[in-house]
Amino acid sequence: MKKLLVLILGLLLSVPAIGQVKLEITGGAEAALPIAVVPFQSETSTSQLDFANIIRDNLYRSGLFDPISPDNHLGQPSRFEDVRFRNWRALGADTLVVGEIRPGEGGNYRVRYELLDVYGGERMTGQRFTVAPEGLRNLAHTISDQIFEAVTGRPGGFNTRIAYVEEEGSVDDPTYRLTIAEADGHRPQTILTSSQPLMSPDWSPDGERLAYVSFESGRSSQVFVQDVGTGERRSVAAFRGINGAPAWSPDGETLAITLSRGGNPDIYLIAADGSGDARQLTDHFGIDTEPVWSPDGEHLYFTSNRGGGPQIYRIPASGGEAERVTFEGKYNASPSVSANGRLLAFTHRQDGHFRIAVQDLEEDFMRVLTDGQLDESPSFSASGSMIAYTRSVDDGTELATVSVFGRVQGGLTEFDNTVREPDWGPL
Repeated sequence: MKKLLVLILGLLLSVPAIGQVKLEITGGAEAALPIAVVPFQSETSTSQLDFANIIRDNLYRSGLFDPISPDNHLGQPSRFEDVRFRNWRALGADTLVVGEIRPGEGGNYRVRYELLDVYGGERMTGQRFTVAPEGLRNLAHTISDQIFEAVTGRPGGFNTRIAYVEEEGSVDDPTYRLTIAEADGHRPQTILTSSQPLMSPDWSPDGERLAYVSFESGRSSQVFVQDVGTGERRSVAAFRGINGAPAWSPDGETLAITLSRGGNPDIYLIAADGSGDARQLTDHFGIDTEPVWSPDGEHLYFTSNRGGGPQIYRIPASGGEAERVTFEGKYNASPSVSANGRLLAFTHRQDGHFRIAVQDLEEDFMRVLTDGQLDESPSFSASGSMIAYTRSVDDGTELATVSVFGRVQGGLTEFDNTVREPDWGPL
């Protein structure tokens, strides 16, 4: 049996010292860190927002934490001084989150939290905040990020956004919406509505712009870049034939796109502002599409059928020969690269079904993460611990996430319409 991904968790629990509880993402047995997130003490009505539950759900979805159900908690302390650590050790918790929400001046809230090392009996981190009522949900994501980073040493990415295409209406009269939402799917906002298909949204590295494909001019596609805050946009690629699959370079200066202006779909590079001409990167009789950049900007990964069926290839951004990356199975497409460049996620066909798989590029080991019938369009979170994707449901598709270890998978908030092609935004 092949070994598990090198990035499987090892838990380092040691003797008393601040910050001793750490997850080391380098090797060891597959496990998750038991953590207890106690409901925040509050004198005001916050029933519309279960603050601790948002934190708990965020950590659980990462696959790196195993939150203990509040039904099993032994007490509800709100500060370090109130904690009886022996009770939480008996419960099996390695870390503990406590806090409170109090009314502040001007209708704001004062929020305080502490992350505690249960076995060390020490405070690992914590902070106080003043926030408006509408900022409570974002603050819960921020605290989740701080907890994640204190334990793993990496950014959490819970306070980021996901962009996706939403389709509603009948087959004969559909409406397409370019939508952005919080990383857990809540508070969606439509930034563009069209009666013609919208495709392939991709966040800029600064999180301020989206590149996407629109067919609003009729049968021809165009690549647009839109400022998320102002709504201002411009067409940056409207060449003859296919204009598709935009992907931002890490420096935000260049877009990799698919063009067929030479008669065959190939990968091209263009300036993100649309100036100048496009530089052709691949030149093959096969179909080359779906480019994504390596985090260092040195290479691009893309899908090609040049070997007979869809597989993922890699080519230097400066040009040169493409090399095949995926070999297991007859169908591997839609690549996404983790922020550290170590993992490659993609859609993999297995037993007639399409599922999300991840490949360790250093160890050359592949693992299938999902078990649906039609799971597509993977996109790594900023932390690299989670992957957003779409999966089929009875009446369409919905947005879901899976941890890179495959331990945790599930839908996000409920979606009223069919959703496609999620792209997880940067920190």
